[in-house]
Amino acid sequence: MIISYVHTCHVSDKSLEQLKEILHSMKRVAIAYSGGVDSALLLRVAKDSLLEEIIAIVNVSPLNSADDVDNAIMVARSMNIEPLITYSNPLNDPYFRSNPIDRCYYCKKSMLNAIINMAKDRGIECVIEGSHRDDLDCDRPGNRAIAELGVRSPLREVGLDKKGVRRLAKKLSIPSADRPSSPCLITRIPFNQEVSEEALKTVEKAESALKELGFEEVRVRHHGTIARIEVPRNDMIRLINLYDKVVEKLNRTGFIYVTVDLQGIRSGSMSEALASNTNRHNDV
Repeated sequence: MIISYVHTCHVSDKSLEQLKEILHSMKRVAIAYSGGVDSALLLRVAKDSLLEEIIAIVNVSPLNSADDVDNAIMVARSMNIEPLITYSNPLNDPYFRSNPIDRCYYCKKSMLNAIINMAKDRGIECVIEGSHRDDLDCDRPGNRAIAELGVRSPLREVGLDKKGVRRLAKKLSIPSADRPSSPCLITRIPFNQEVSEEALKTVEKAESALKELGFEEVRVRHHGTIARIEVPRNDMIRLINLYDKVVEKLNRTGFIYVTVDLQGIRSGSMSEALASNTNRHNDV
């Protein structure tokens, strides 16, 4: 165990130095910044690398929760950096509103275009974002938008995975080092179900209500009048014990029926229905 720990620290230190070298060579950068641990690490290391100019740009859209935006601003200010705000609305695209399987491509492209345009207005050509090595291990349509727009991913370039990112963030005392991942709100809506701002707001209010009850990591999946709640398994008993408050709060947000997913919280649970339908078709 001791040998493994020492090796891990060595790899982290090496990755950090490589990251500093890459960022320093860029001179002037705009960071597509969300306040999550990935982009926050980029911002901190860029600041430590003594670049000529750094700007952090937060893109606000109906797909972001207000809590995530507030957190992004707080984390940037903790590093003495005032983030810039830009706006986009992918829901203006009827195809995106139809919620296709490749929705992440259109969302990421809309967000990055807004950031790139703001960066260019300030004379900065180099835009970077916080994808890491693990993002290559699964099908992420957003990766295609990153490549098409020429945005660089320094964390991925130095081979950092999510564990490595969190380890470095803790080492550098970044406030969001332990903050759970917070995918955009559209991931709570089933694929191929029309998306509206009203539905996204309902999800945001429902998740905010559950966080007020002390559930730090939570997803409320929107199935029309039904809310399907996902929390870590070790939080499930507490959630059920609070059923009366949970039902009351989610009824107020607009859901009629409130259910708990016994499989617990997991990334990409909306994709499970797609896989099930494919398997059912292949069995015919």
